[in-house]
Amino acid sequence: MNDEFKGKSGKVKVMYVRGEDEQSARAPNPRTGKGGRPAARREDTRRSSGPRTERSEEGGRSTGRRSDSAPRRNDSAPRRNDRSSDNRDAYGSSDSPWRTVSRAPVDEPKSDNPGISGKGVVDVEQIRRQRLEETRVYGENACQALFQSRPESIVRAWFVQSVTPRFRDALRWLAANRKAYHVVDDAEITKASGTEHHGGVCFLIKKRMGMDVAAWLEKAESKDCVLALEDVSNPHNLGAIMRSCAHFGVKGLLVNDASLLESGAAVRTAEGGAEHVQAISGTTFTQGLDAFRKAGYTIVTTSSHQGTPLSEAELPAKMVLVLGQEREGLSDSTFQQGDMSLSIGGTGNVESLNVSVATGVLLAEWWRQNA
Repeated sequence: MNDEFKGKSGKVKVMYVRGEDEQSARAPNPRTGKGGRPAARREDTRRSSGPRTERSEEGGRSTGRRSDSAPRRNDSAPRRNDRSSDNRDAYGSSDSPWRTVSRAPVDEPKSDNPGISGKGVVDVEQIRRQRLEETRVYGENACQALFQSRPESIVRAWFVQSVTPRFRDALRWLAANRKAYHVVDDAEITKASGTEHHGGVCFLIKKRMGMDVAAWLEKAESKDCVLALEDVSNPHNLGAIMRSCAHFGVKGLLVNDASLLESGAAVRTAEGGAEHVQAISGTTFTQGLDAFRKAGYTIVTTSSHQGTPLSEAELPAKMVLVLGQEREGLSDSTFQQGDMSLSIGGTGNVESLNVSVATGVLLAEWWRQNA
């Protein structure tokens, strides 16, 4: 506490100092409890307000029961949840942006193909059918010939940058027909084609289906050599055979499985010759040969040990030339179906020629005699 007095020399400030007794009697701050007499100890306060719980005689711990003197909650008083619900009803649920809206459960529509989070599951059968219907063709000559022959069969294409100038027409056609194509590096196209021998280009295409014997006979020409392969499945041999067929004008191949002629390795080895050859499929290999014989074709088999030397044989204009795999050759049942048998002469230092090499030699002679 202080006062001010005005004198001749100016204002004089007078400060009063409280006595010790007067200061101790000052009222305490109601918020902090400071400034007054020392606050009573908590134990004394609890003792003065009366016991809240009963003490056990053994350990002095609380038994958890209220004493009779403790006030009980009035059951008729509104509870906290009731008050909050009353407030929501009073103010309306639409006034608060933080409101929680409860809705009645609604049955979500179920997917026809339920999967994770209601998404459709992968159709394994569809993927399997798609893989059976599609194949990958690679190699520059093979892909160029395929684009010129049947561009509509292309599903997707991959190119490395260096070959794009030579596939300018293919790129334009793919873009105009909304076919996906990718210009990628060597590692990516190796992954896409499944081989390092991709030649810088790879097409994903729809396979050609084999033509049945009856359909082939309807359009057969007067001079027609059909090549029949029994159990020949090596793709490199098949590719070399198709290349020889294209060179010597043989357009039909009778095989057990037409899809073998559509493999990427076979088409690449054929170097474009696969586009000039059509696969022919019969119910069985033997039944296919029977159908050609009934149509006037001569069935010509081959053997490395017996048969007419090729240099002495007169080859008919319409014939089916039958070859088998290198080790076993033709089966006995197929060999017995032959109307004539041929052999290719040589030194005898090796048992036989590679099937693709033998095919080239035989077709060259047929072409020489019937071209």
